[in-house]
Amino acid sequence: MALLGNLRHRPVRRLVQLYLGLTVYGVSMALMIRSGLGLDPWDVFHQGLSKRTGLSFGTVTIAVGALVLLLWIPLRQRPGLGTVSNVVVIGLVVDATLILLPAGGPLGVRIAMLVSGIVANGAATALYLGARLGPGPRDGLMTGYVARRPGLSIRLVRTVIEVTVLALGWLLGGTVGPGTVAYALAIGPLAQFFIPLFAVPEAAAPVTAAPPPGNSAPGNSAPGNSAPAAPAG
Repeated sequence: MALLGNLRHRPVRRLVQLYLGLTVYGVSMALMIRSGLGLDPWDVFHQGLSKRTGLSFGTVTIAVGALVLLLWIPLRQRPGLGTVSNVVVIGLVVDATLILLPAGGPLGVRIAMLVSGIVANGAATALYLGARLGPGPRDGLMTGYVARRPGLSIRLVRTVIEVTVLALGWLLGGTVGPGTVAYALAIGPLAQFFIPLFAVPEAAAPVTAAPPPGNSAPGNSAPGNSAPAAPAG
């Protein structure tokens, strides 16, 4: 996959959809953080690192994304525009949104923030994947590893990776709670629902018209003509 991807087909829609999806993804992460009810596995890890290092959540997200992207090199994966944008845009948006969103609040408000964050995360995932400009670094790590190890399933590899980062994040002080379980149960069905809605159709392949019945194929001699056909290429 080239860094810029193939933007000849519907470039405006795909670029708008990509950056809208990444923006909504960052907002969804901030909503789940402010709910205080638990995060998805990678964000538990990001939050734990943020607490230990003193860096902002978004800065840690960008740094981890860049490190994961380096792991693509031995897997011979090539990033797309969406991959590189994923690393940078989500981290910037989540930090900006955390500044605007107050922490705490009544339990009902926090539950609403959690549910809104999970639903928005599913829609955002479908938006940026549907643009077909490259997966996020973490998704590409999983698919790239499976491509190099055909005997393994994506489900198994994803489970191992996410359980590992979840455990590390919890040990570092990241928030694990009912929201973590809710995310794990809901994100698959949500993505399955939203992806068909936002998938940009592939460009139609050019159709070559068949010669009319009774006519000889181009490059062949006509009936009764002794001239040989021109050699190919």
